[in-house]
Amino acid sequence: MLRALAVDDERPSLEELLYLLNADPRIGSAEGAGDATEALRRINRALASGPDGPEAIDVVFLDIQMPGLDGLDLARLLTGFARPPLVVFVTAHEDFAVQAFDLKAVDYVLKPVRKERLAEAVRRVDELRAAARRGTAPRIPVHEPDPDHIPVELGGVTRFVAVDDITHVEAQGDYARLHTARGSHLVRIPLSTLEERWRARGFVRIHRRHLVALRHIGELRLDAGTVSVLIGTEELQVSRRHARELRDLLMRRTTS
Repeated sequence: MLRALAVDDERPSLEELLYLLNADPRIGSAEGAGDATEALRRINRALASGPDGPEAIDVVFLDIQMPGLDGLDLARLLTGFARPPLVVFVTAHEDFAVQAFDLKAVDYVLKPVRKERLAEAVRRVDELRAAARRGTAPRIPVHEPDPDHIPVELGGVTRFVAVDDITHVEAQGDYARLHTARGSHLVRIPLSTLEERWRARGFVRIHRRHLVALRHIGELRLDAGTVSVLIGTEELQVSRRHARELRDLLMRRTTS
């Protein structure tokens, strides 16, 4: 059973999160803290108690924007501990996702929190904790129900983005940011997985951080030995190792 600490300076949000956590059968106990400073004191007691002690905490569900010490600050402090609890960010803002993933967050849940989405985050935490106790790495499968669309989360609602609308994909750790003409979306899928999955749909790797759709390339630019592509108004650099393959693919595409 997981022992959880929820941190949020907005009381209604904190109470709702605690209600949802306590309703999950994998959560043995869930307590709340109204700010990061209070949470840090509670976590210090947990660490002093030890991983199996009565004060232990397995996971912190952490809001980001809070007065004083914010959620990202607290997460950075936790990285300095030998055996910190796992962290799941729960926030209304998508903009901090990259920083959160850099801090090794298990998940990034957008408000308003849906029961099903929070349950998925709890599942990931449960698998990671169980794997750590076994000394093995967890296998977290990725499912895509429709090959022509990919599910994304926007404002707590799952929507389906057409693959044909995606112009390029940017790697962000174990996550990927999907770019379309109307905006971008973050998904928990590594870039290498999307590269393999969408190769037959005309997506090609041009850099260790970028995967592009050939049909959305407007220009191929050569300048002083460097290669780049123009997608809409955005220019992306092509690495040396991928430049020849990209030129060949574009040539075949224009002559076919």
